[in-house]
Amino acid sequence: MEEKNFFQRNMWWVIIGAVVVLVLLWGVSKYNFFVRTGEQVTAQWAQVENQYQRRFDLIPNIVETVKGVAKQEQDVFGAIAEARTRYSGALTVDDRAKAATQVESALGRLLVIAENYPVLQSSQAYRDLIVSLEGTENRISVERMKYNDLVRVFDTNVKTFPTSILAGIFGIDERAYFEVPKENQVTPKVDFVN
Repeated sequence: MEEKNFFQRNMWWVIIGAVVVLVLLWGVSKYNFFVRTGEQVTAQWAQVENQYQRRFDLIPNIVETVKGVAKQEQDVFGAIAEARTRYSGALTVDDRAKAATQVESALGRLLVIAENYPVLQSSQAYRDLIVSLEGTENRISVERMKYNDLVRVFDTNVKTFPTSILAGIFGIDERAYFEVPKENQVTPKVDFVN
């Protein structure tokens, strides 16, 4: 009778062991993917916040310039100050995104008010501030798009099989997209008659 070597005697155990090792390596690889991609999402959100900070640094200058001409528009100035305070106090990315959209809404109303004051429009300081704000808004748009792209990649892996199983095991949740609320998708109305 021919004697079997170790591999022949334990072929099933070797195959099962190899499969287990491959699954573990795959799991470690995917876990590391979640960590890397999660860090990229976090870093990209920091870029969005950098641009928000640039905007927030510009807003007081614009407000002060407009205040000089439009003293009766105090409610808009209060809304801007309140929105900036909410953003500063927000603890989560979702709360910061909501507060940022409030700032955008109040800023949109401020710009509509500014349109009603031709004297303000002729001020070089105001025009310079608006050009800086437009550049900042473009940067914010680009950074938010990059953020949403990274979130899409991350969330796709969290939701798809079999990585969804690993995400559940490791307690990895979907990240929130930055979405513009419906009320901010309406173009402000400029009325020169009143």
